[in-house]
Amino acid sequence: MRIKLILGHILTFFGCGQASKKNEGQSDKDKKFKMDIDKGFQIDRPNIFVPWDIDEKTLKDLFKGQELKHVTTGYYTINCTSLDSLNCMIGFHFDPRSNGRLNELEFFRMNYDNQQKSFDEFQNAFTNSFGQPSSTTKGNEGFNNYEWRLNKVQIVHYVFDRFGPEEHMRIKKVK
Repeated sequence: MRIKLILGHILTFFGCGQASKKNEGQSDKDKKFKMDIDKGFQIDRPNIFVPWDIDEKTLKDLFKGQELKHVTTGYYTINCTSLDSLNCMIGFHFDPRSNGRLNELEFFRMNYDNQQKSFDEFQNAFTNSFGQPSSTTKGNEGFNNYEWRLNKVQIVHYVFDRFGPEEHMRIKKVK
């Protein structure tokens, strides 16, 4: 008994034995979440936390010195790494498009040579970060549709046919 107590203190001292507080809306048991998705999204490389509801100027300021691309009014993209090891493009959507606020993130690749590999990689990264999806339904093109409903955020992942299979992986702030 005494050894367990000492071991517990040692683990707590090194940060291994502390209980972690889970974010509301994220309910996967015993899982540590690195970000409060209700507040925004953490990008690993470059190391930038992007809060919801910011304007375009604030987004540009956050990414100053990075390769943030202005695609059109209310839409920007960057190649980055997030969710530990997911390398992809992230699109930042503002609503309304003119003078709007950030309300949606779109995750995509420039190349989909292997649709199954891409889908599995996105699905694994999001499941590892946000837990099991809230719902799974039969989808198109041999892929399931997945949805996470967290407190103030909805995450969707699916493939549909639009001149061939098109993968959609999005996080949207809901009101």
